[in-house]
Amino acid sequence: MSNCWWLNPCKAIDAQAVEQAAARQQQLTKPAGSLGRLESIAVQLAGLQGRVKPSLNQLWIAIFAGDHGVVAEGVSAFPQEVTGQMLHNFVNGGAAISVLARQLGAQLEVVDLGTVNSSLKLPGVRHLNIAAGTQNFVNAPAMTQAQGELALQAGRDSVRRALAAGAELFIGGEMGIGNTTAASAVACALLDCPVAHLVGPGTGLNDAGVNHKAQVIERALALHGAQRGDVLQTLFNLGGFEIAALVGAYLACAQEGVAVLVDGFICSVAALVAVRLNPPSREWLLFGHRGAEPGHRHVLETLKAEPLLDLGLRLGEGSGAALAVPLLRLACELHGQMATFAEAAVADRPA
Repeated sequence: MSNCWWLNPCKAIDAQAVEQAAARQQQLTKPAGSLGRLESIAVQLAGLQGRVKPSLNQLWIAIFAGDHGVVAEGVSAFPQEVTGQMLHNFVNGGAAISVLARQLGAQLEVVDLGTVNSSLKLPGVRHLNIAAGTQNFVNAPAMTQAQGELALQAGRDSVRRALAAGAELFIGGEMGIGNTTAASAVACALLDCPVAHLVGPGTGLNDAGVNHKAQVIERALALHGAQRGDVLQTLFNLGGFEIAALVGAYLACAQEGVAVLVDGFICSVAALVAVRLNPPSREWLLFGHRGAEPGHRHVLETLKAEPLLDLGLRLGEGSGAALAVPLLRLACELHGQMATFAEAAVADRPA
């Protein structure tokens, strides 16, 4: 067993920056509260960044990829080779997140934790080759303790590279055919929720496909049920390498003091695992959007998360979080650049 770094204390929010940013909001040339959630977001980011005027110029987007043994059960509308093919697409600039990263001026990192094609050697991709995908979790744990810890560490390592690059916001994304099945299984185990409430079509299953996927998850939950109370073991039994990497990244961000913008269903399940493992990490998480996958709403409600957007997205890759970045940036610009009543010589509201 390693040193359990994921249980280390999270960085404290800067209460003074929060107080000063909230006071600044009261002095800006607008009715108090008139910018709604944009005001509270700016104040929250001030506390996370430790400065009265937060900024989001330096963005780091990390895409974690891994294959899933449970695909052998016929739970995906796409073949497993797509995971590796999409790695090509990410680094060649053709994927949705590649376009969004360019438009946002973000640094995009692609980390292959372990795909079925372990001979992949793509320029611009970090190939870690933990294993050629996870095991089929209806027969065995998805990963060993050692493999799971390597995946957690991969997320932490990405955060350290983000810090070295001066990142002010971390976005994690994922790619892995079959990973909505893994995320749904983890969520069902942690929320003790009926499978039918959480399981959805993923990348395009029909009703029969969704029912089959639910039955596969029921089998996995029955096999690993004795360890449901152990959050980390549940992740290793039912999750994926990329999900574990996201968990590691979110916890490292909270420990190192980097604000996180969480993407869709799979990333939100990783956030749920992170918060269950180390509850104070919740303060470092903002949520980009509510996706179309039915389980996403349940996970967000459990985390008391109010996402910024609701656009019916179900792409993954970090795309929904990236789409929310302009809102966060504008919240910061309004907070930092609007004049105060005194600066604008505008009469303040009466006391």
